[in-house]
Amino acid sequence: MQTYVNLQGKQITTINSTYPLYEGTEIIGAVETAKDITRIVRMYDQTLELRKELFETKKKRRTSKGSADFQFSDLIGSSENFQKAITIAKKAARSLSPVLICGATGTGKELVAQSIHNASIRREEPFIALNCAAVPKELMEGLLFGTTKGAFTGAIDRAGIFEQAHMGTLFLDELNSLDLQLQAKLLRVLQDGKVRRLGGDVEKEMNVRVITAMNIDPLTALEQKILRTDLYYRLNVVRIQLPTLQERKSDILLLVNYFMKKLSNEFSSNVRSISDEALHILHQYDWPGNIRELSHAVESAFNVIDIGDDTLEKRHLPAHIYQSATAVTEPTRFKPQQGNINLPTIMEEFEREMIIQVFNENEGNISKTAKALGLKRQALQYKLNKYEIKRQLT
Repeated sequence: MQTYVNLQGKQITTINSTYPLYEGTEIIGAVETAKDITRIVRMYDQTLELRKELFETKKKRRTSKGSADFQFSDLIGSSENFQKAITIAKKAARSLSPVLICGATGTGKELVAQSIHNASIRREEPFIALNCAAVPKELMEGLLFGTTKGAFTGAIDRAGIFEQAHMGTLFLDELNSLDLQLQAKLLRVLQDGKVRRLGGDVEKEMNVRVITAMNIDPLTALEQKILRTDLYYRLNVVRIQLPTLQERKSDILLLVNYFMKKLSNEFSSNVRSISDEALHILHQYDWPGNIRELSHAVESAFNVIDIGDDTLEKRHLPAHIYQSATAVTEPTRFKPQQGNINLPTIMEEFEREMIIQVFNENEGNISKTAKALGLKRQALQYKLNKYEIKRQLT
């Protein structure tokens, strides 16, 4: 990395790579490539300064809390796999052990990390989050561990985010994007509890609780050699696996109601409900973007809904969602899972879908739903529990 002043008097920072040119075994020259990262460095500097100012301001206000906004009470969902993950997270908040949160993009990994921090004894201390994929590897070491004046051209004495997170929590997202050499340095910091700034010769003891996250399976990352084995075992003390929205579709209505309530205040809207048809479509969609995509879909609907309407309809949903979703209002809608030729399993799939449809049509009324399906109330309650539909629509 190089920093220089151009003819206009502006400070420019570049990442330079120099390679030898060979003719046979003889070096006859060299070629250098330079990538201008001035804007990135400026944002990097501003981020560090703002974080420093924010933390110092909060320290002066003794009654203020740390910089994490979300708590466990803000996490919406009642499906079994989601509640299992939250139970582990709540237990993890009682200790200081490293936590590894795994889950696809948009499943709420940082929300869980913030909740763990706010439920721990470090709640009054800083919570700092960093996406390892968002920072060029040439800047990452200085960002993590700080810099010493003279370490490279333009370097100044500055604390890294490890120092800023002292006594608090550091959340490293997309850990698998971190350069392997930096993973080795991170491992040393975690083992020794000491940080040495880039270009410095003094080690400072740090007390930081580290929570990491990955959007791919750790074993896959190990196989692809983008994650060090020793670092994985050091961080995988408490493992939390967040389910995709595809795996917790019973929570869709709860989430939609939460987003509608929140957006109704922001948009000064009277929208308080969603139609059965729109809800069916949301259940049919695959949700590759998970909860984040669902949130954006509801927000998109609020932007196009007519003034005075109080129900979110199919026509308000983003086109790509209702066009790709299979309508469930016709008897021909049901299709077994691909490759599934087990008749009892197919019957269970059909039964669950039919109960969801009739339950929606009767607005969650168990007695009316049981009558429409020709079941006894007790039998319906058993099936609602069996298919995890009960909490979804109450």
